Amino acid sequence: MRAVLPLVLFAALTGCSTPHLITLQDGTHIQTVDTPDFNEDTGFYEYETDNGNDESVNKNVVKKIREL
Repeated sequence: MRAVLPLVLFAALTGCSTPHLITLQDGTHIQTVDTPDFNEDTGFYEYETDNGNDESVNKNVVKKIREL
């Protein structure tokens, strides 16, 4: 029973993030760890990359955002 608990916790934690793919107008793709957040004050989508960096991209250069 004790061996099952860590597996359940791991599954619960990993199930919370939903990777997304941002496609830019120039065809560039950016993969994110989770759903990008739109900051209305700045007009930028803010996201975390696979390597843990926090980055942002102007909404005017974003063609589409889709869930992976």
